[in-house]
Amino acid sequence: MIKVVHTIKEVRQEVENWRKEGKSVGFVPTMGYLHEGHQSLIANSVKDNDKTVVSVFVNPMQFGVGEDLESYPRDLEKDTKLCEETGADLIFNPEPEEMYAKGFCSFVDMNGLTKELCGKSRPIHFRGVCTVVSKLFNIVRPDKAYFGQKDAQQLAVIKRMVADLNIAVEVIGCPIIREEDGLAKSSRNTYLSAEERKAALILSKSIFAGKKMVEEGMRDSKELIKAMTDIINTEKLAKIDYVDVVDFETIEKCDKIQGETLVAIAVYIGKTRLIDNFIVDVK
Repeated sequence: MIKVVHTIKEVRQEVENWRKEGKSVGFVPTMGYLHEGHQSLIANSVKDNDKTVVSVFVNPMQFGVGEDLESYPRDLEKDTKLCEETGADLIFNPEPEEMYAKGFCSFVDMNGLTKELCGKSRPIHFRGVCTVVSKLFNIVRPDKAYFGQKDAQQLAVIKRMVADLNIAVEVIGCPIIREEDGLAKSSRNTYLSAEERKAALILSKSIFAGKKMVEEGMRDSKELIKAMTDIINTEKLAKIDYVDVVDFETIEKCDKIQGETLVAIAVYIGKTRLIDNFIVDVK
């Protein structure tokens, strides 16, 4: 049976015991309310490593004023079942007070990669992400850590942070997992009404169309952005936050689609902000 622990001391003790046995450790950081997207990350970790730790922690530091910290869905019982079924060995489920002791005032911040896309509309978000992930890496000390491509900017940011700070962990990106109708799996999909759920398909519709355009030879970023924007604007419930084309490594805007390029969108369906993307490598 999978073990659930709530303190840093307990996690460190478990991992230390595995290390003494020569075991490799994989790690999947999550905010809980797990779905098939998270499950694919856990499955990859279980396949690659002797032991797998999953953290379930809704990190208050990465939520801005007026965002959905209080309403973010939580279900530890369901999460535990999914982790156990997928083969994980340990869940770390701390309280905010355990992660951020009284008087906490040290942060991990980043310039450059965080100024576009989600970083532009959620200015404190990535400071919260970098701080909590670096803390979790220090606590768990995994060999490998697994992140989904749906949060592509986050994946690029974590890879850069690990390289810049010489953190001894291999960061592995895993493909987007989608519903049968194409919508990218997200814990926030539960916020959508039946009408909004149907409207949300405009995200994947524009992503699939954009990818096809690039595959057929489109290389002009403005042209691609306009075409994808026009598709999203056909849905009356959709309000665009951004449609952008950036270099995947630097997250800097690019006029031409060349090399490894991230095409990313964020769209409000009603009050719910959803993201999607595709990555192409154009030689």
